[in-house]
Amino acid sequence: MISESEYDDIRPYCDSEVPEVIERLINNDDFLKFALQLFPDLSREKIEGSLSQVKTVDDFQSMFIVPLANNIIKNTTKGISIEGLDKLDNNESYLFISDHRDIILDSALLNILLYRNNFSTTEIAIGSNLLIKPWISDLVKLNKSFVVKRNSSVRDMLVNSNHLSSYIDHAINTKKSSVWIAQREGRTKDGDDRTQQSLLKMLQMSGNKSFSEHFKSLRIVPVAISYEYEPCDALKSRERFLKETEEGYKKTPKDDLLSMLKGLINEKGRVHFRVGKPISEMLDVIEEMDDSRDKLKALADLIDYKIHKNFKLWPDNYIAFDILNKTDEYQDKYTDEEKELFLKHMDKKLGTVDVDHERLKEIFFEIYANPVKNQIELTKPDFIHDNL
Repeated sequence: MISESEYDDIRPYCDSEVPEVIERLINNDDFLKFALQLFPDLSREKIEGSLSQVKTVDDFQSMFIVPLANNIIKNTTKGISIEGLDKLDNNESYLFISDHRDIILDSALLNILLYRNNFSTTEIAIGSNLLIKPWISDLVKLNKSFVVKRNSSVRDMLVNSNHLSSYIDHAINTKKSSVWIAQREGRTKDGDDRTQQSLLKMLQMSGNKSFSEHFKSLRIVPVAISYEYEPCDALKSRERFLKETEEGYKKTPKDDLLSMLKGLINEKGRVHFRVGKPISEMLDVIEEMDDSRDKLKALADLIDYKIHKNFKLWPDNYIAFDILNKTDEYQDKYTDEEKELFLKHMDKKLGTVDVDHERLKEIFFEIYANPVKNQIELTKPDFIHDNL
């Protein structure tokens, strides 16, 4: 049996490591400045005092992460909700695969909802490119995050992917810990949520069983996360615009840090999670395919189908679709007041970025309109729809 030490380079911290990590965080000015932004009502001394009482990972989550999440929910949302947990067993471990809209909040809000409903919190996949400071690495690994190594050579990528695949299988089936991972590398910038086949190929690497048996053992649960207001909609619009207009444009680590902070503090409106049933039935059908690439595509399509179908469409989504397509097809889904509020929200958010162009508004609308487009696509026949 593979021991936990085999994964020391990527795994979350364990309880025995917590006191040393807490000491580092308490003595780090950058971390404390960050914490003061998240807890404006607390003094530095109060934050340090609370952290000094943390002795285990569970302590850290219940004493720091849960109050932080509750603070974010109270101050930046109009409430969060979840449905579908009644179809899951809180004594079982799962692989939650969701759409990816926000760097931190997607998994953080899912975990707070699991916590409130007597489920264990998940271990969280996070890209190494986001760990731009040692204290950020300490913080996320203390919060049950494991590292997905990015920006490596082709040879190293293969080794790293196999290692990561093995760890995820180990976490779910040996540690009996649920895992959250996004359906794609990086957040969707246009609202068109698609599962990358490369993710599924990575997950398959650790399997020594048949395709269907291996993916059944991971107990994949698709999760649709729907924000009424995308917390980083303006930053995403800016990034897409610059990629279209500036040759060689690349994000900087500073951009990622800004997105993490803005995601936490910007308004989100209502936030809804819809959890699907574990994927199992269709896997036997997919198994009958001859080509492994076809199997991976079919599984990706199946996850997409579940996420698109379960995505909760808000009035903003219909408003953006109608504006973008110059139609009033969904006018019954929103009021004039809701339309006016959404347009004011757009003007306010786009007013915060250093770009002024009509295309920027188009991109902004696409972020909100594409989920409507994806639900329309569900009515078209294809392999997945025909077999569900």
